[in-house]
Amino acid sequence: MAASNALLSECMTMTDCRLTACVKLNRVPFHPGLATFFTFVHLVLAPAVSLWLFSETYGKMNRRAQNNWCIHVVSQAHVMVIIPLAVRALNVQELEDDKAFGWNEEVGLLTAVASGYFLWDTLDAIINFIDLGFVLHGLACLAIYVGSFKPFLAYYAARCLLWETSTFFLNIHWFLDKTNRTGSTFQLINGLCLLVAFFVVRLVYGGLYVSTSFVYTLYDVRDQIPLLYIVIYLGGNIMLNILNVIWFGKMIKAISSRFSGEQATEEPVSNGVSVNGNGKITNGKAH
Repeated sequence: MAASNALLSECMTMTDCRLTACVKLNRVPFHPGLATFFTFVHLVLAPAVSLWLFSETYGKMNRRAQNNWCIHVVSQAHVMVIIPLAVRALNVQELEDDKAFGWNEEVGLLTAVASGYFLWDTLDAIINFIDLGFVLHGLACLAIYVGSFKPFLAYYAARCLLWETSTFFLNIHWFLDKTNRTGSTFQLINGLCLLVAFFVVRLVYGGLYVSTSFVYTLYDVRDQIPLLYIVIYLGGNIMLNILNVIWFGKMIKAISSRFSGEQATEEPVSNGVSVNGNGKITNGKAH
């Protein structure tokens, strides 16, 4: 685990130095080195704070479990930063006027933070490999948000990042398990909030409303962009929506089994999180 964490830190440093130079981005408000910040939270800040606040729980975990705990801390930190930024960038006139190529510095800050997070997430998914789907998810999100700096489809950045609302409740659910509050009233209420948020924000708002507008915008500018852009953005959007439907079905099954007296075989899944009934992590990420 120590070796993988050291490798993650080294990869962040190398990737941060080359990303902007390798991709012709016209609107980078500051360096994508924000990924280094999330690495710092993962490897330094989260362990220190967790040991201080949850010594009885975190302190008794093995190193792998502690690393997974810290991954959830990073995920929650990202959610608490990205959602307010996304809400602030929803009603920007420059983006409303040009959904394909519009730009504003508020959405620049938003996509810079998101790009930094998904760079960290992708490298973590590769180094602490669990499943190819999680790697592909990270790569798709990274490509889409970094591509916003062309600028391209920045209008949709804030709307798609609102999907992270459900991750807030997912992480709480996970931490309740780890702090011996599995099956509690608090977890039940949180589980219901998780399902409602996932269904409304990801499946209805994101999957139907935003994605439909997204496809129409891509079609309208199809003659102004390379074919590769259409493949990446359309393919990424389809893949993410399919994953959302799959994860929602797993979440319903997992939460129902927790409160029906059955032995849970799998906990809620969202953007790559999957925990089995005895609390062992199948994948420690939540996006």
